[in-house]
Amino acid sequence: MAYIVYVGDEATAAGFRLAGLATVTPDPGDAGAALRRAIAEGAELILMSGAMAAHVPLAELETALLQEAPLLAIVPDVHGRGAAPDLAHEVRSALGIET
Repeated sequence: MAYIVYVGDEATAAGFRLAGLATVTPDPGDAGAALRRAIAEGAELILMSGAMAAHVPLAELETALLQEAPLLAIVPDVHGRGAAPDLAHEVRSALGIET
């Protein structure tokens, strides 16, 4: 079974724990250390909340995102915060196709 780790807030982590994932809920200042620890422990997939990823130094986050393994995905939390923008919707809105 793959070793998957979620790094983020406690409420979202509770749901991921129910799904069988390992979870880490660090203080925002420890986000980079939590990411490094998950990588060192052999995680095959790391899911990190957007809010927590914002506290990882940019160079470190970019390096982790570009690595082939482990895979790192930035995901929204249980409240939908930290979701990636819907670029297609933004383009259609800018063109006046959608509101």
